[in-house]
Amino acid sequence: MNSEEILKKAVNLKELTVDEGLYLYDVIPTSELMIVANECRQKQVPGKKVGWIIDRNINITNVCISGCGFCNFHCKTGEEKAYITTIDEYVEKINELRQAGGNQVLLQGGMHPKLGLSFYTDLFSELKREFPDLKLHSLGPPEVVHLARKERKSYREILESLVNSGMDSLPGAGAEILSNEIRKKISPGKCNADQWLEVMKEAHKMNLVTSATMMYGHIESMRDRIEHLVKLRQVQSEKPENAHGFVTFVPWPFMDDGTELQLKGITNKSTTSDYIRLVAISRIMLCNVKNIQASWLTVGFPSAQLCLYGGANDFGSIMIEENVVSAAGASYQSDAEGIQKAISDAGFEPQYRNQAYEPQEFPGKH
Repeated sequence: MNSEEILKKAVNLKELTVDEGLYLYDVIPTSELMIVANECRQKQVPGKKVGWIIDRNINITNVCISGCGFCNFHCKTGEEKAYITTIDEYVEKINELRQAGGNQVLLQGGMHPKLGLSFYTDLFSELKREFPDLKLHSLGPPEVVHLARKERKSYREILESLVNSGMDSLPGAGAEILSNEIRKKISPGKCNADQWLEVMKEAHKMNLVTSATMMYGHIESMRDRIEHLVKLRQVQSEKPENAHGFVTFVPWPFMDDGTELQLKGITNKSTTSDYIRLVAISRIMLCNVKNIQASWLTVGFPSAQLCLYGGANDFGSIMIEENVVSAAGASYQSDAEGIQKAISDAGFEPQYRNQAYEPQEFPGKH
């Protein structure tokens, strides 16, 4: 293959094939890959502004039937530690979020076998009654597939019910690696790759704000990573012209501490260099996804800061109360001042935003 021709395609925001992307990933030095990714970033999001947001991850329940080998957070029904968050607990947590200046909650939780669609619609409606302007960034494709199966309804019907009750946007949770072979091994009870993508296609037809993710560094190959990106790009290309589609892509490494996969000898294979290269190749491959987020929560500020020179234009959230990756070894924490300082120290300008990646004025602490 001709490196110069492929890189020229990349900086012109042309779609690269899986083989072309894999070639760049395998052959091009990290510094050159970062330069090309930064050129792509400047064409898609010109300037020095780097987005960030305050939100809070509230887990609806820790009961889950998906059997993910990378999750230490979930449990079975009947276990002593099993819980379902109460309205009073939500109110307390959301009031704390607002004190910190945030106005969005990431509502996620397990696929609880006893909770149907009405539970979620009642919950969203109640939260909107209590906090009318609160943004609900909620659930994900695996939960939508689970509810569709449980209720014997289409993905569209489930999504419409959730939106009508108050859901504002759909996270790209549960993507892991979009390979059915891999998913059978690491998350056997979750939706397959095709179902995940189909839910997102329906969400895009409804003009829902969505995001896309990748959890890498376990049993997948480099080709699996590139194919994952191409599948996301294809879904994005099929969205209605003015629909939000995937507003961002967020990769993060598998956190292995104490997980079932670690007990089987599968450990986190990701290095700082690997993460920087993955962010860069993500920008290059995802020529139709505007924003790429550096996950400082899982890799720390220094690595995430380097990614701002290699394709990333967003720093994500300070994420008040994160339970899942922290239960598997992620230990990085910050606050609004810290995340803005990290962006500024890297030579960029912090820009507070909402989940649709629209610039906002930072409200500050109340």
